[in-house]
Amino acid sequence: MEVQDDAFVLSARAHGDTGAVVELLTERHGRRAAYVAGGASRKMRPFLQAGARVVVDLRSRTSDQLGSARLEPVGEGPAALFDDPLALVGLNAAAAVAQGALPEREAHPGAFYAFEALMGAFVMPEVWPAIFVRFEAGLLEDLGFGLDLSRCAATGSMDDLIYVSPRTGRAVSRDAGAPYADKLLNLPPFMLGAQAGLSDGDVKAGLDLTGHFLEQFVFHALNKPLPPARVWMIERLAESGRL
Repeated sequence: MEVQDDAFVLSARAHGDTGAVVELLTERHGRRAAYVAGGASRKMRPFLQAGARVVVDLRSRTSDQLGSARLEPVGEGPAALFDDPLALVGLNAAAAVAQGALPEREAHPGAFYAFEALMGAFVMPEVWPAIFVRFEAGLLEDLGFGLDLSRCAATGSMDDLIYVSPRTGRAVSRDAGAPYADKLLNLPPFMLGAQAGLSDGDVKAGLDLTGHFLEQFVFHALNKPLPPARVWMIERLAESGRL
């Protein structure tokens, strides 16, 4: 079996004396793990950083076997972020969430495009935390657990949606949700439309929202916690005043 695809590197770990096992998010073939000969070398190391964009040739004897990969780098990858430690923390968190949430060898092009959009946003310090929330919402949708923020679950109204049911992931309006406000999740306006601005607390509300459903519907089913890299990102964002 041999395929070629566009991909982002999610992680790499040493394997043997000179090789590495690399986790990739490919455009058409989903999350794939593969052995890269010479992956531990100084020459290859920059191409195996989380967020590196590559063209990958994947080869394996059978479809369920750990195959080998040959990588060709595309662009500068995460090098543009090396002067922004917080963006690198966000990148590592995004890679960890994608690697932990996506099943292996199952096509999820929506997740690839969401990751691609987030990679483009990391160079914009004031914007990327909100795009990170949208990335996680897109990941949930691609996995079949999309949030329904189009109208109020109780009344059908499309106006004044400020809550989300933690059980169903459906939006709830201000009036309908008022008696249960302490049990509902806050819905930040930027998740309803690109034209909405960001106010203090919006990013935190968005991360709380997507984190709740990632934990409930995805990671709990896998008997895993949310990735520590995501927790670390939230702590760093709080310290920097970005939440």
